[in-house]
Amino acid sequence: MNSNTRTLESVRNYYGRVLKTNQDLKTNVCCTGDSPAPQIREILKEIHPDVVTKFYGCGSPIPPELTGRTVLDLGSGSGRDCFILSKLVGPAGRVIGVDMTPEQLDTARRHIGYHMEKFGFPQPNVEFLSGYIEDLKSLGIENDSVDVVVSNCVINLSPDKQRVFAEIFRVLKPGGELYFSDVFADRRIPTHLAEDPVLLGECLGGALYIEDFRRLLAGVGCLDHRVVSHSKLALTDPAVEQKAGMIGFHSLTVRAFKLDLEDRCEDYGQVAHYLGTVAEQPRGFVLDDHHLFETGQPQPVCGNTAAMLNQTRYAPHFNVIGDTRIHYGLFDCEPKSATGPENGTVPSGSCC
Repeated sequence: MNSNTRTLESVRNYYGRVLKTNQDLKTNVCCTGDSPAPQIREILKEIHPDVVTKFYGCGSPIPPELTGRTVLDLGSGSGRDCFILSKLVGPAGRVIGVDMTPEQLDTARRHIGYHMEKFGFPQPNVEFLSGYIEDLKSLGIENDSVDVVVSNCVINLSPDKQRVFAEIFRVLKPGGELYFSDVFADRRIPTHLAEDPVLLGECLGGALYIEDFRRLLAGVGCLDHRVVSHSKLALTDPAVEQKAGMIGFHSLTVRAFKLDLEDRCEDYGQVAHYLGTVAEQPRGFVLDDHHLFETGQPQPVCGNTAAMLNQTRYAPHFNVIGDTRIHYGLFDCEPKSATGPENGTVPSGSCC
């Protein structure tokens, strides 16, 4: 049995047999992160309790503007996020959940009918596939077929993350979006800790070093990703904390697009106006942790940001003035912190 197979078996055993509910976790790493948006909190009230208690996640990786879209959830577990997405995409949309753990898939599949009745949908718009997130092709998921890929604290569990990201960008449509939450580390995890079954199952052993993550994305052609939110994780179990030593762990929600972008923020004199028409964000659109577009207020943007706004499903909601014919050098992508009435403070930082 090779190391990748051992890792997959360890994860399957931890989430299928060791853990019965999210109360069995030794840390809060897999059940922490962003507070869900008000609309998602309302949908959560409709999700079956068994699905909620058997779900493990570290954020709320559900972007806006999903009506009628095809969404793929990698490592869908008990199906909580898939059922939320099912409500958001509506009867004309489609949600695909992929997981490798039989016990989790059984919970999700048993509750499809319950949620379709709750949502008032005449037929299911969600399906759960048994398979590996490293090999979506074997599940029949075609090239350029998915609008949005989401994942909630699962990619860290994969022993072959390069294949995972390659598969994501294969199945995404041009202009499609990867939007996921996961655990990252401030340094590379030593092998003996990466193979520890408890640390691995608690989403720590497989945490990506943030710079290696950037390199992996670049390797599949994605040169600019954006951090939407970030929080430092506290390890609440003394034994786990002792094993981890000085490694710092962080929960990040990240978005990236299947676009032809540059590896630096370049200035082309472009300006973006948000029209206020995304239902979930009428007064201000949050692209990342330092880009808040207040409704109607013009904002200079780099070429990459302009592409994210006018070459994706968000294009109808923005008026982007200018193109890339004239170049003015590097874009100063460190604006002062902006405060929005609904979204709080957006801290400054660089684009890339």
